[in-house]
Parts: sequence; C-alpha cells; structure tokens
Amino acid sequence: MSEVRIETTAEVHELIAKRWSPRAYDASRPVEREKLLSLLEAARWAPSCFGDEPWRFVIGDRFNDQAGWKGLFETLADKNQLWAKHASVLILVVADSQFRMNEKPNRWAQYDTGAATISLCLQAEALGLSAHQMGGFSPEAASSAVGLPEQFTPMAMIAVGYQGVLDDLDQDFQVMETAARKRQPFDELFFSGIWGKAV
Repeated sequence: MSEVRIETTAEVHELIAKRWSPRAYDASRPVEREKLLSLLEAARWAPSCFGDEPWRFVIGDRFNDQAGWKGLFETLADKNQLWAKHASVLILVVADSQFRMNEKPNRWAQYDTGAATISLCLQAEALGLSAHQMGGFSPEAASSAVGLPEQFTPMAMIAVGYQGVLDDLDQDFQVMETAARKRQPFDELFFSGIWGKAV
C-alpha cells in the first residue's frame, strides 16, 4: 500500500490530511453494505441551498449488482478503465438542475452536490476505504446507462473500495501513485478582502 504524505501551511485534521485518490484497489474485497450505507448517509447530511439536497448517487456494486457496475464502468474513459476495473463500487454523482420546491433552476445544485461528494469521500477515509473521483467518463453514456431524467446532470464518477497493492497497476500509474502530492501556493488561492491580496 502507498500512503502519500502532504505538507500543509496550517494544521488540518488528520482525516483531511490523509485523504487522497489512489488507483490501486483490492479487486477481491467487497465493500460491506453497512459501510456503503455509511458513505451515503454522510453525503445525505451535507449542506445545501434551501435544504434542497440536489444530489443523487447511482451505485454500481461489482459484488452485488454486476450489471449495474458494468453499465457504469463502460462509461469510463479508457485510461480510467485500466485501474477502475478493480474497484468494488462505482458511484455516478448527479446534480438536479431544478429546485424540488418550485421546479425553478437551481444554480447552486452543482456546488451542493460537490459538498455531498466530499462528505462521502471523507467518510470513506474514516472507514478505511479509498475513494477516487473521476471526470473521465461520458456523461451522455452514463445518462443513458442509468436512465437519467433530463433535468439531472452527471457530475463525476467515484471508484470506492479497499486499497490494493502497487504492483497491480501499470507502470505509468505506479509513478502517479507514489508521486508527491502538491497544491498551488497558499497565497495564490486565498485573498484578504480584495482579489489578489494574499491572506
């Protein structure tokens, strides 16, 4: 197993510091149903505009719903399929473009869906699971695969499972898996009062 460390500018909770997006998954180990439900419950309690909860998650569990998992897997970009084939669970993350209360456009839906998604990913870390979010998939194919109503927008796919061994990955992925984690400089991201004035 690889555990990539980070250097932070300020102290952060261990759960945040340890969270990362591995590609090596243990293909032989299912995610227990109670843990999967725990991930979804964490997402359910995320904040949202007007409490609208615009997120939806479509679950494909390779051990309990092979057809559902395969339908999601086939929408992934070829490069993501090379490693995600070992993930026990694939989750399609979807945002509702309309408020439930009045069916008007919800411009905050995608933001709120992101909040629910990071809640899920942090809960995965807390439970000893790995979660890797992907933009490399076909939204059109995913919509078709799961019968998505028109007002819903596919946002991401998440691979979930137990971390596997590095040797199971292609060499290119092994390099990525062990590379140092980096972020942009603190002062280029966070401003005080006006744009460009570093905190």
